[in-house]
Amino acid sequence: MADLQIRKMTQEELCLALSWAALEGWNPGLHDAQTYFPADPNGFLLAELDGKPIGCISAIKYSSDFAFIGFYLVKPEYRGQGYGMQLWQAAMSYSSGCNIGLDGVAAQQENYQKSGFELAYANVRFQGEVGLVNSDKLSNLKGSLVPFDTLMLSSLFTYEKAFFPADRTAFIQAWVEQNDANVLAYIDEGKVQGYGVIRQCQTGYKIAPLFADSAEIARSLITALTANLPKGSEFFLDVPGCHHDAMLLAKEHAMEPVFETARMYTQTRPELPLNRIYGVTSFEIG
Repeated sequence: MADLQIRKMTQEELCLALSWAALEGWNPGLHDAQTYFPADPNGFLLAELDGKPIGCISAIKYSSDFAFIGFYLVKPEYRGQGYGMQLWQAAMSYSSGCNIGLDGVAAQQENYQKSGFELAYANVRFQGEVGLVNSDKLSNLKGSLVPFDTLMLSSLFTYEKAFFPADRTAFIQAWVEQNDANVLAYIDEGKVQGYGVIRQCQTGYKIAPLFADSAEIARSLITALTANLPKGSEFFLDVPGCHHDAMLLAKEHAMEPVFETARMYTQTRPELPLNRIYGVTSFEIG
């Protein structure tokens, strides 16, 4: 076997990894390198074979207790030669001692189980078309939808804490301030009761995350976030398959399931309010 070196990426090299992800059909956002990198600048790993980049993986260590593995990719011509396993071992080593999460393709569940991962639930990617459904059900809500501004950051940080098992304020700040994105929060009685981000991707747009205290609030956010997009544009939403109301809401918007992942953990499944998660933030970094 030729000499394989695994080292941490620079932010510029993360752009390369995202270009590989696009070729695999993962449909990354236009600015994912800039927004993902602050989550853990040491957690994006690059495999080089005789100095040539051939693969990548991310192991985002959010705390001493929780990490998330993603971006596991080897270029097609180098697969089946053991390089992927070396990448995997490097990511697992970096995450040692943590409860590790991932979103893996269903076909790889058995392999992940061999590394100590257990299935928690499925996440389902839905695809829809802007303008296919006209929905306006804001009349039953007494609160208001507010465009994001930097004064709202502390309120978003407070609200967001319930939806993730570790602190990720550096990532969230980069996420809500990214270019080519729209962020809306639902405010009632001075408190955030839901928020959503829609960003432009290689293909269409993706709503991620979509957190809300009720289906009505989530519905209003979907409607508002897609309202100004070009008619006929594709948009995507990643939904926990165990959240019945979220699945129904996606179908209500004439969205169709196109892809499914297995959310898995190495230790206890985190106690997250899945009944308020209408859209997952990221399959790559949690």
